[in-house]
Amino acid sequence: MLGRQVPEVTFHTRVRDESIGGDNPFRWQDVTTDDYFKGKKVVLFSLPGAFTPTCSTYQLPDFEKLFPEFQAKGVDAIYCMSVNDTFVMNAWAKGQNLENVGVIPDGAGEFTRKMGMLVDKSNIGFGYRSWRYAALVEDGKVTKWFEEPGYADNHGEDPYGESKPQNVLANI
Repeated sequence: MLGRQVPEVTFHTRVRDESIGGDNPFRWQDVTTDDYFKGKKVVLFSLPGAFTPTCSTYQLPDFEKLFPEFQAKGVDAIYCMSVNDTFVMNAWAKGQNLENVGVIPDGAGEFTRKMGMLVDKSNIGFGYRSWRYAALVEDGKVTKWFEEPGYADNHGEDPYGESKPQNVLANI
């Protein structure tokens, strides 16, 4: 992964638009890889699923809390990606009261597959999801890589250490 450009993908997102009015003021907006990464220093972390225990209790909240420390190291944005659709990712972001971390819905797993991180987690009823990893991406190029050990389909565990925000922060 190191030194590679992130894959070119268009993500289908839902964004709030008050001009729509009503109970559901959201519209579809396609966002490209370039929109997220071009000309920026970004921390991207990917995880098996929104609302899951490790992701919701530790990984996402800790990236949120540590955002100022990442900014002090020149990071422009932190994005959380999961092989979940935009509705799930938006609901999770709302439930987590996110202000600093953006969410990227990789609903069909296209980005994750092209990154080589798509794994089958059918053993726990998930289907295809992302292996847990984090990366520092500078102007679309992966400059640091933090992958959990044991990458494999239907892995019996969910390792968490390499992609912890504290480890990423200490090593960028």
